[in-house]
Amino acid sequence: MVNWKLIAKIMGFLLFIEAGLMMLCQFVCWIYGEGVRAFSPAIALALVLGVAGVLLGRRAGKKMGRKDGYIVVSFVWTLFTLIGMIPFLLDGHVPDVASAFFETMSGFTSTGATIIDDLDAMPKGLLFWRSLTQWIGGIGIVFFTIAILPAFGVGEVKLFAAESTGPLHDKVHPRISVAAKWIGGIYVMLTLLCILALLLCGMPAFDAINYSLCTTATGGYGTHSALLGDYYHSPAIEYVLIFFMFASGVNYTLIYYTILKGKVRKFFSDAELKAYLIIVLGASLICTVALMWCNTVNDLEEAFRQSLFTVISMQTTTGLATVDYTLWPVQLMPVILFVMFAGACSGSTCGGFKCVRLSIIYRVLKNEFIHILHPRAVTPVRMNGNIVPSKVVQTLMGFVALFVCALFMGAFVLALSGVDPNDVHPNFDYYEAFGIAMSSISNVGPGMGYYGPVHSWAILSPEAKYVCSFLMLIGRLEIFPIIILFTRGFWTSR
Repeated sequence: MVNWKLIAKIMGFLLFIEAGLMMLCQFVCWIYGEGVRAFSPAIALALVLGVAGVLLGRRAGKKMGRKDGYIVVSFVWTLFTLIGMIPFLLDGHVPDVASAFFETMSGFTSTGATIIDDLDAMPKGLLFWRSLTQWIGGIGIVFFTIAILPAFGVGEVKLFAAESTGPLHDKVHPRISVAAKWIGGIYVMLTLLCILALLLCGMPAFDAINYSLCTTATGGYGTHSALLGDYYHSPAIEYVLIFFMFASGVNYTLIYYTILKGKVRKFFSDAELKAYLIIVLGASLICTVALMWCNTVNDLEEAFRQSLFTVISMQTTTGLATVDYTLWPVQLMPVILFVMFAGACSGSTCGGFKCVRLSIIYRVLKNEFIHILHPRAVTPVRMNGNIVPSKVVQTLMGFVALFVCALFMGAFVLALSGVDPNDVHPNFDYYEAFGIAMSSISNVGPGMGYYGPVHSWAILSPEAKYVCSFLMLIGRLEIFPIIILFTRGFWTSR
């Protein structure tokens, strides 16, 4: 049985959080003299629905089943998006509901794709709201709630299991609420350090706050339409963002063990982190050599900086850009697509396939080759010295199938959906549709071709925007929590 009263109670508390976030944005509006017309109705609606949810669930108890956890996690992103898009519609900078829904879903899923062409003309309050949606979405709305609402009791474990990413999870503390507070503290610490570093590099305070929120969330929303390299012309800012994007792509549990437990050896011996480093360094080296070889960039340091920034930004699914990588040699586009697909580490704010899954698949394939040569050999799959259970491997194979199917089906539907009804970009092809689908399901932001880092996605048809929003959602929640809601057994079996 689904405990709808408890679900209503949890959703009510979550809506109070969203109302509080929008109040911060309203305060920013006051500071810059922009008025409060855009946020007041949304805040009022969130508070009314929040009170209603808490009242409906006042006798719900604390026992939560796994079904309840999946419903909460799936519903909260949709409800937050529906309420969070109201300021965009009331302000008038977003033309229609599909665009507002897309922009808000892109924020809460920390994707970073935008339909706004002129960010410099946007009110400061809305720009801060975009950044804040990414920051709260990056750590996970539900995971964040676990840290501040321990009254959920045993239900918190179900929420964590439904929202957390990656096939393997390390517990930093027996109580999930305590673990969430530690990891949330690390998240806040990285954000504050990024703000300080950007300020020291000469970035204005408002920009430093917004870019830090989006960088640690690996979201990629900016405050200016121009590319970072064209607007700031500061290698120091780029290197700061490189460091914090990379750090945000590391498993937060691993950071916890290193900083607070002093287990430095565990950090450098982690198999997933090694895979992450190998992909980043390998892809950056390939891009650097190609840029120099083709005379795209003549300075070695600049070529390396552009390559490293782009690779880390795409692999951590941040989506910030210093240059238009779509103008690079065409031979590098498969490299960009691969790092977009790979993603960074599980247990981080990143999207994508995750390096831990790639590591497990590599080990499974390696064992299969050993079995071909030695049929009687017993070769269990190991990660960090521990045997990976066969159940985890089976679940991984199912995830691979769903991920690939969703990616190609999404690209196919986008190619058929009248992506550009106004013929602003009439040469749309399946390559660009595939890039859009990859960017959406991996929560990257920029895509390929016209839909790279220079242009917004405003020319997409309303149908295409909803398709992309759905891909963002299932990508952020790792497919299973959403797809399972569409199965008959979920609603009929006990």
